[in-house]
Amino acid sequence: MIEGPPPARAGTLAPPLFIGSDIYRGSSYGARHPLRVPRVSTVMDLARGLGWLPADRFRLSPRAKPAALTLWHEAPYIAALQAAETLGEATSEMRDRFHLGTLSNPVFPEVYRRPATGAGGAMLAAELLATTPGVIHVPGGGTHHGLPGRANGFCYLNDVVLGIKVLQRAGLTRIAYVDLDAHHCDGVALAFSGDPGVRMISVHEEARWPFTGPIDDTAQGSAFNLPVPKGYNDSEARAVLHGLILPRVSEFRPQALVLQCGADSLLEDPLSRLALSNRAYLEALRELLPLAPRVLVLGGGGYNPWSVGRLWTAIWGVVAGCELPDRLPDPAARVLAALSWNGGTRPAPEPQLLTTLLDPPREGPVRVEIRDRLAQLTRR
Repeated sequence: MIEGPPPARAGTLAPPLFIGSDIYRGSSYGARHPLRVPRVSTVMDLARGLGWLPADRFRLSPRAKPAALTLWHEAPYIAALQAAETLGEATSEMRDRFHLGTLSNPVFPEVYRRPATGAGGAMLAAELLATTPGVIHVPGGGTHHGLPGRANGFCYLNDVVLGIKVLQRAGLTRIAYVDLDAHHCDGVALAFSGDPGVRMISVHEEARWPFTGPIDDTAQGSAFNLPVPKGYNDSEARAVLHGLILPRVSEFRPQALVLQCGADSLLEDPLSRLALSNRAYLEALRELLPLAPRVLVLGGGGYNPWSVGRLWTAIWGVVAGCELPDRLPDPAARVLAALSWNGGTRPAPEPQLLTTLLDPPREGPVRVEIRDRLAQLTRR
């Protein structure tokens, strides 16, 4: 238990901000890669189609400079990433040493600039929040697998780690990190294992890559890991929210909260077997926002272009205090209608994914595995 007064939200908060960039527009990891689909550009277009993104709420994400990235990443790796972009391919040394040019981490035209832009957005958000409390949404962030000296799991840099380290550099000593992605946050766990100033909570699918984050892994006291079974539903997410996430964040009394909202826990995602609706994410967001004066909301995984765009746009709507419509206005609906898988043979989206922002609730039984694992973590 952390002693001291709770970090009540400050009387003067900065207006919510959205940090984005057009570097994501048209950028693709390649025709056969799951990240061939548009994501951040969809969120920007949807938010504008809804009238939710006026100029005074939007900030252009800067591209982090190589020297700034060495706050956690190793300089030879940053140089190799830049060189791979310049060459348009990876040398054998780049593949062997830095895991560049692999099936998971291909070389594509913006292989340095795109992740450096995501990192720059998260670092800018952290700098702004350290100075003035508030909430900032950076959907291009959330690359939680990145490692200090190599690419890992579609992630070339780790903007989560860099953002938290910027907050620490500014003097914050209690930072909570909640990860809702279907995959365990192995890079973040590596960075802050044993750090008493960072509390990490990860809810991820069991028996799924990177096969880290078992329930008994405490990251030397800094983490609560909850692997969940396939079919994880909204009712179970609610039980986890109230049985693990909210009490463990609240007792930590964070000065800042970083929330990773990887969209691959949604039912429609092709790379997981979980079954959440986007309402489960929004419920978690609404409950977590009052628990810290500074909140940084990031994206993460998510490989269905319609479900990702709808979720991250709805997140911005909640952050910005907008009313979420039952049915999308025509300008927003046209954004979704124009999306595609950009190759492959996946089925067309369900009609509701083209005309609405909110999923129908996906409730179900709270299975014994969830109850037993929550009880185990409660005893810590």
